[in-house]
Amino acid sequence: MPASQDIKGVIVHVAEIIIDELKLKDVTADTFNPDMDLVDELGIDSMDLATIALVLQDEYKITIDENDYPKLKTIRLIAAYIEEKITMKN
Repeated sequence: MPASQDIKGVIVHVAEIIIDELKLKDVTADTFNPDMDLVDELGIDSMDLATIALVLQDEYKITIDENDYPKLKTIRLIAAYIEEKITMKN
């Protein structure tokens, strides 16, 4: 992942990861609502979230604390979290 990738690029990439990991049909990264509540509206459970967090950690070379999982409710929030982690790391 390019370090200079903007937040919109991170949102699209996170959406791609979630679509791939959850095997979602009839949705693309461009049509995925970044403000959809992943738990309440999409119905992902804690195991899905943990899997997604592991993939994101590998992809972005960051650490996602388990205590932060409840904050990661939408793709937009996840992207902002990733941006913050990358900024803190640099």
